[in-house]
Order: sequence, then structure tokens, then C-alpha cells
Amino acid sequence: MAERRFWVFIEQEEGKPSPVSWELLGVAHKLASEIEDELQASGDKVVVEGVLLGENVEPIAHTAIEYGAERIYLIDDARLKHYRNRPYYKGITALVNKYKPEVFLIGATTLGRDLAGAVATSLGTGLTADCTQLEMGFARNSPKKLLLATRPAFGGNVMATIVCHKTTPQMASVRPRVFPMPQRDPTRTAEIIREQLSNDDKMDKVELLEVIRDRVQDVNIEYADVIISGGRGLGSPDGFELLEKLASELGGVVGTTRPCVDAGWINYGHQVGQTGKTVRPKLYVAAGISGALQHKVGILNSDFIIAINKDPHAPIFELSHIGITGDLFEIIPEFTKQIKEMKESWA
Repeated sequence: MAERRFWVFIEQEEGKPSPVSWELLGVAHKLASEIEDELQASGDKVVVEGVLLGENVEPIAHTAIEYGAERIYLIDDARLKHYRNRPYYKGITALVNKYKPEVFLIGATTLGRDLAGAVATSLGTGLTADCTQLEMGFARNSPKKLLLATRPAFGGNVMATIVCHKTTPQMASVRPRVFPMPQRDPTRTAEIIREQLSNDDKMDKVELLEVIRDRVQDVNIEYADVIISGGRGLGSPDGFELLEKLASELGGVVGTTRPCVDAGWINYGHQVGQTGKTVRPKLYVAAGISGALQHKVGILNSDFIIAINKDPHAPIFELSHIGITGDLFEIIPEFTKQIKEMKESWA
């Protein structure tokens, strides 16, 4: 019986794991279940495994096991304390060449996007970047199912499904929050295989002098429970001040649509939609957003959507749980006022 390895890169920065890693462990198990017919015929077994690099990060390996990793490959080295492209991709490509995974998933984060391209180039394999859908299926008379990776193309106007026919691993970087978080099981145990980083003298050619945090990146809109989003109906960048006040009262963050970003009204880090961030908040408020398909795709998994728009026929109402037809410049301040008064009455 042969093992067919489905790998997930366990991303961490400064000892803090990225939740997208757990989401990818969940989808890796889903992909494995989609080739059960092949496994029964061949007698092979799919093993979902994690790859973790860093310094003093073994506790993260145990967390990855709790989220579904059936084996962890760990490189723990002082040179990996902070992310640098060369040490990371060199370490990972050495592991790939040794263990021969069939599928390799990486989160489409800032770090993941930088790393995935370097790994794929080094290995001479294909990479489908920024995916929003994954499945295993047949393509071009392939004798076995391959990874079918779907991503937006042509500015989000087309969804392209891409297959890597000839080389392995079949690689894909996947947007955070596209897939649900799997159930964590603290009782799970699995093997941790410790590997070494090579002594390549070029590893230290790049020195990290300082980490400058981007305030917008710290918003982390993908994992916000409350998002107050505004579209072109805001009329100008000043309209976001109303949304910020409401977001502050609700403990949320501000989101937006692509036209507002293209117009320079707000930073891209706040963009929600097919060409922005995919979100799964408990509450999503869409103010002055018409509801183009590209935006709706990014909010489909929200628990509760409130839409505010002057146009009673706006497409956003098709998706909302509560739709309010009216002027957002009247409704949002009143909404903010009532939330504030309610909180004060509870104090």
C-alpha cells in the first residue's frame, strides 16, 4: 500500500499560526475523500500532512495535529525565526524532493504568495494562485483524478479552472476564509518528523533589519466578526467616517468594494469580494453597495447580512437577511446612535 501525500504549509509569523493553515487542513481532508474510489481500487492511502518551519515552533505542530494533520514535517532552526524567502523555499523544496507529495496547498497570504511562487519555480511545477475553489476530478484522459483549482481571472469577470497535468506536486495557494475552519480535536496525536535546514552559505545573504507593520494589514478583515462595508453610494471618501463610527460601536472593521478602492477612497486591505478578501463575519452591513456578482461572491458565507440602499431593486437585497430601502446618510447615524444608547443602558 502506497501513501499519497496531500501537504499543507503551516504558516506562522513570530510564533503565531495563521488560521488559513487550519482551513487548508480541512479542505485537504475533503480532497482526500473525493478520491476514495481510486483508493479502493489501488489499495493506496491518502495522508494529510503539514509542513512547518520556524524557530521554537513545535507547539504549533501539535496544534496542527489537533486540526487534522496526520503527520508533521518540522524544520526548527534559528535562521527561520523571521520569514525570509530563500531559507524557507530551500527548506521546503528539500522536503518535497525527499517525500514527493502529490498535492501542496499554501495560504494566499502576503507570506504565502511570496513563498508559493519561489517553491513552484524551484521545483519546476505548476502553481494556481489565489484560488477560491478546489476539487479532485478527471481532466484530459488522466488515469487518476487531479487537483482542479479555480481562481478569478480577467479582473474577476471569469472563473478559470486550472489543472497541472505533468508535474507534481500540484500546487495551489488558497484565499483565507474561502473554506470553513475544521473542528479542533485536542485528543488527536500524530508523528512529528524533524528535518534539518541545509548549511547553504547563501541562506544568510539577506538580513532582516526591521519589521514595519502596516496598520491596514493589522485590520485582518478576513477574520472579523463584524464588518461595516460601504460602496459607491457613500459618494466620497468622507462617507467612510460614518461607517468607522458604527464599526467602532459594534467592535467591527470597515470594508468596501472594488470601485471605492479603484477611486482611491480607501486602501485595498479593506476590499471585500472576488478580487479582494473573502469574509465570514457574524454580521455584514452593506451600505450603498449595489451588489455586483464580484462583491457578492466574497460575502456569501456571512451569518447575517443587512443591506442599505436607495434602490429597492439593488441586487444586494437578493442576498441580504434584512434589506432597508433608504438614505444611508440618515440610517447609519441613527443606527450608530441607537447602538450607543443601548450599550450605555447596559453599563
